[in-house]
Amino acid sequence: MRLGLALGYWGRGPDPRHLELAREAEALGYDSVWTAESWGSDAFTALTWIAAHTSRIGLGTGIAQMAARTPTATAMHALTLDHLSGGRMMLGLGLSGPQVVEGWYGRPFPKSPLTATREYVDVVRQVLRREGPVTLDGRFHTHPYRGPDGTGLGKPLKPITHPLRADLPVFLAAEGPKNIAQTARIADGWLPLYWSPERTEVYRASLADAPPSFRIAPMARATVCDDVAEGLLPVKAMLGFYIGGMGHATRNFHADLMARMGYEEAARRIQDLFRQGRREDAVLAVPDAFADEISLVGPRQRIAERLESWRAGPVTDLLVTAPDPHTLRVLAELNS
Repeated sequence: MRLGLALGYWGRGPDPRHLELAREAEALGYDSVWTAESWGSDAFTALTWIAAHTSRIGLGTGIAQMAARTPTATAMHALTLDHLSGGRMMLGLGLSGPQVVEGWYGRPFPKSPLTATREYVDVVRQVLRREGPVTLDGRFHTHPYRGPDGTGLGKPLKPITHPLRADLPVFLAAEGPKNIAQTARIADGWLPLYWSPERTEVYRASLADAPPSFRIAPMARATVCDDVAEGLLPVKAMLGFYIGGMGHATRNFHADLMARMGYEEAARRIQDLFRQGRREDAVLAVPDAFADEISLVGPRQRIAERLESWRAGPVTDLLVTAPDPHTLRVLAELNS
């Protein structure tokens, strides 16, 4: 099982620890470092900055939001950074949800998310292969554009720049069973938001047709500490925000996933509290058991024991969100 460092996205401003952690991860032999975006900092600029200050570690977007860019623009970002980094780029994509797509990006959330994702990946792959001009007569993406408000002058084009790698790895963030199954068919890897090594059966059917080379790269908070309950608080804060605030009451993919993992009553309780403005109560309502099973928190020996269950399952890459170099070092030693 490879180790990666997931840095996420910025909060109020740049996190001065991110570059230090990325360089420490590279020195410790971590395989990859990943950046993200929501509705603030973007994923590619921060990743380029890290690329300029490292030399070996793989560079992933975990995740870049599809609604933020056309698929050709995303492919341009990926092929550019792949060249500049000497072939270290991995493209992680996610569709996000209706509140972000419509509220932040000002465009409709696709009525058929699977089709929209499939078309997006198709265009990205065409750009990276550069076998000919990009063409697609899709439901959500058309190249050239032939809509009634167009000029009709669009010309099929292929990238001027020759991509460094036609097989640049594409990962998808997916939560629903059908979306995960499609990810196994059209992508090189999957970025689960929540992964419990104790509940791998939740995903077994969706991953049944995944090829042997398919990578499963969940993100997990990791903290070496003496007080487990205190160490779980950031995990619970993240879960409270995603389950309570990242989606509508009737359409929240994160809450639905938590329900499928056996915590339906708690998920609905968290949503109710968050909608009432009781955010602290929503965080406290996150079961310690759920937060614990999707993270690696506690003293070194406890993490060592729990890490074995992650290594024993189908996970190929563990992307850790770690707040300090000490935790990175401990995980590297335990996983060696």
